[in-house]
Amino acid sequence: MEEGPRGAILQRDKESYAIVPRTPAGIVSPEHLESIVKVARRYEIPVIKITSGQRMVLVGIKEEDVEPIWNELGMTVGEATAPCVHYVQACPGTVVCKYGLQDSLTLGLELEEMYLDMHLPAKLKMGVSGCPRCCGESHLRDVGVLGKRNGWTVIFGGNSGGRPRIGDVVAKDLSADQVKDLVKRLLVYYRDAANPGERTARFVERVGLDAIKSDVLSQVPYIPIEDLNLK
Repeated sequence: MEEGPRGAILQRDKESYAIVPRTPAGIVSPEHLESIVKVARRYEIPVIKITSGQRMVLVGIKEEDVEPIWNELGMTVGEATAPCVHYVQACPGTVVCKYGLQDSLTLGLELEEMYLDMHLPAKLKMGVSGCPRCCGESHLRDVGVLGKRNGWTVIFGGNSGGRPRIGDVVAKDLSADQVKDLVKRLLVYYRDAANPGERTARFVERVGLDAIKSDVLSQVPYIPIEDLNLK
């Protein structure tokens, strides 16, 4: 099968493409905004759409313009179809929100950076919410993290697609470091045990939460990120 331009998604007309620059946890710098505006005007990009994953998709790009646009943007690709972590959706948490109980923005940025290049059986999305109002949609993401007064709750196996599923609670009252450790374990276990193309929701339904928790929670605490083969 012939591959298209780097980081580009062929559109309905079978001629134009869309690209999604990565904006970790929905954070965009003024410099990146200026770059997006410049390329949109220079290449006459007809549509800029905010996605549900807190990213901007640039739609209606000519094939020959894709690579020059990436070069001018100076931003990395936000994956939209590859079997990897597509994004971490995070609310503002305690950084600015009056309802925030935990620092969801910092944790969301850390999780996205940790798993940016991890190859997985299927696409994976994370949601980090700083309070039970759950603006990060943590219950409907493959990996969800929810902040409460006593710490973080980790949720696994959620999905908001055509076969929606509320994720299962794996552990409660965790510190941020414990969350990062548990997410490592869950993702490595999922990577090694899931079938190709199997999202976490279907994986949990097939394997069972009890089996996942038994294997994942029995591991030696804290696995240094440098000791894991994430590829």
